[in-house]
Amino acid sequence: MDDDPDILEALSEILEAEGFVIRRARNGKEALERLEPEPPHLILLDLMMPVMDGWEFAQRMRQRPTTHAEIPIIVLSADRNVGSKAQDIGAVGHLAKPFELNDLLNMVRRSLPSSSANTTSA
Repeated sequence: MDDDPDILEALSEILEAEGFVIRRARNGKEALERLEPEPPHLILLDLMMPVMDGWEFAQRMRQRPTTHAEIPIIVLSADRNVGSKAQDIGAVGHLAKPFELNDLLNMVRRSLPSSSANTTSA
C-alpha cells in the first residue's frame, strides 16, 4: 500500500507483470478493510500515509486473528530510519525509497510463504 498513486500504480503493474495478484490500498484504513475475505500472502507497506499510517496499520493487523498476525510485511519508505521502524513492526524486510526494482522483486519472492500463490498487497 502506498499513498502516492503513481508509485502504487507502477508497483502494481510491475508485480502483475511478474505474475503476482495485487490488491491495492492508499492508506492503512483501506488496507485493513481489504484483509477480508481472503488475507494476502504478503503486504508491501509504506509507513507514511494519510488517514492511518503504516505503523498503526501493522499494529491493528497484528491484533486480528492469528492468520493476520503471520502475514509477512515488507516496508517501503523514504524514512531515514526505515530499517529500525521495519524491525519495530515485525517486518520481514525493508527497502528505502528510491529502490531498485530487482531488489524489490527478489525480496518479494524470498518473503512469500512457499505454499502461497502469487498474491500480494501493495
